[in-house]
Amino acid sequence: MPLDTADIERDWDTPVVDAGIAAKASIIARVGLLDLRAGTGSFRIRELMHRIGYPLGVHVRANINLTDMDVSCSDGVSRITQVVDLPTTGVNTERIWLLEHFADWFSVNIGAPATTYHAQTAVSQAMVQQLDNPDAEHSMLRATQKAHHEVERRKRVHEKAAKRAQKRGFRPPKGEYAAHFEHIGKTREDIAAEREAAAVDKNVASESIRNGSGSVEGNNQTSDNSVNANDLVNQNVDSASAANSSAATKSAKSESQSRAKVTSKSSSNASRGITVRQAHERLSLIQHRKPLYAPWFSAIASAVACACFVFLLGGGPYDMIGAFVGAGIGHWVRRRMFVYHLNQFFVTFVAVAVAAFACVGTLRLIGVFDPVALRHDTAYIGAMLFVIPGFPLITGGLDIAKMDLPSGIQRLVYTLALILMATLAGWMVASIVHLSPQGFEPLGLNPWVNAALRAVCAFGGVWGFSVLFNSPQRMCFTAAVIGAITDTLRLTIVDFGMPPEAAAFLGAMLAGLLASLWRSSVRHGFLPPYLGYPRICLTVPSIVIMVPGLYMYRAMFYLGQFDTLNALDWAFRAFMVILCLPIGLAMARVITDKSWRYDV
Repeated sequence: MPLDTADIERDWDTPVVDAGIAAKASIIARVGLLDLRAGTGSFRIRELMHRIGYPLGVHVRANINLTDMDVSCSDGVSRITQVVDLPTTGVNTERIWLLEHFADWFSVNIGAPATTYHAQTAVSQAMVQQLDNPDAEHSMLRATQKAHHEVERRKRVHEKAAKRAQKRGFRPPKGEYAAHFEHIGKTREDIAAEREAAAVDKNVASESIRNGSGSVEGNNQTSDNSVNANDLVNQNVDSASAANSSAATKSAKSESQSRAKVTSKSSSNASRGITVRQAHERLSLIQHRKPLYAPWFSAIASAVACACFVFLLGGGPYDMIGAFVGAGIGHWVRRRMFVYHLNQFFVTFVAVAVAAFACVGTLRLIGVFDPVALRHDTAYIGAMLFVIPGFPLITGGLDIAKMDLPSGIQRLVYTLALILMATLAGWMVASIVHLSPQGFEPLGLNPWVNAALRAVCAFGGVWGFSVLFNSPQRMCFTAAVIGAITDTLRLTIVDFGMPPEAAAFLGAMLAGLLASLWRSSVRHGFLPPYLGYPRICLTVPSIVIMVPGLYMYRAMFYLGQFDTLNALDWAFRAFMVILCLPIGLAMARVITDKSWRYDV
């Protein structure tokens, strides 16, 4: 979006709270655009833009689609509308997380009431200030956590000392503790600006006191002269000299006030918070931040995720090996093609075809030594599951739950188009090499051993998909723990006879509740503040592994064989499971979030 227009450049070095509507709207719209490009749902984008606009006194109205949005901003006097669009869409959970930190940092630094997402604003300060130094990010977070523990320790010591003093009859003055700790969470620039403003106020106050004392002396002198009528001549001389003195005093006073006004203006600008330039500089660092993982590491994560996915679907060791090799090579090719900004559907078709051929070739090579591997025709389906667009699939359902039908329908149509392209590529490979996938053979494992292996594979699968979504490692492991619990429970209750659709609903709802519990624990200080992640960054990776990719592919396979009944059967099974996943997440939000519970 253009930032070099005259109305924005005019306020480039102005504090955001004092800037015009164009400069304020540029920050609000850019935050929404970056969040849209990260792949999150429209309800979260609106919420984030409102968090930026509300402290500035700006009302935001936005129509959000899959790759574009119209943002109207009004401050009660002026109104401006911006239309922004994207060439394509994607997923970047790290950016979603950093934008949450930016909103906290922005609110605190403009002096607005704390509408913070995390338990401590110091964490957001450290994260946003260190965006240009990624290597120091983790050390800064550890230092912030250490400072947090030190503050808590001092607080406990102070409270114990106050209780002991109170028992002895001593009561400390009110506000002493707050004044002692009022500097916590502030930057050095904030403290320096406050001290400078306090010094200016003190000088102005002392100047006014001096001027006031001079007037009092003048009044006393006038009363004395009125009493002494015999000294009339002396009184006139004194009056003339007093007038000259008063004029000199007024001149000095005006000069002092002008200097104080200039100093006060500069100090007030420093204390009014960040400028428009500083806000856009932080957003530029978020926008141009490089992916966390190299293509080779993402390929390994994709291989791990698809191999674990195959086991959860019922596959054995040979199926997992084939899926591991195929998904790894396929995703590496996909990442390399995206560097050239190629069409997303074309890239998906090529990546799936390469993954399927690599999987089949691996199994054929193993079949030279063990002919049993030649019977695992279904394994190549697992090798193509890394292209499942789980994020837009889930966020589209959540948008519909929030009555944002245009955005939700567009996301679901986009998901359907990608799935059709992927399954078409897989079907063509199966036709070329004469594959006939009939499902996976039962492994016959002990129920307890099977449950333990499912938990391990669910953890690995969610971890792999989180890496594909560009999540930091702490976020990956948090989502993996939630996914290991929920997906193991889902598969276990399916073994006991529950329909897969109902089990998917319960698993998704449990994932949403666990993510809300994690967030609440961070906000209330039970967990370190740097572990506060957006719910959507935890819930979507943890339930992507529940998406019935096998069902969708088998529907396309039977459709290619013109077996209409089996194609419709598998298509409707997949549709029901897909429908239950966002409903389960939405139900969890209704239970834990008032903004979802009521239509207001």
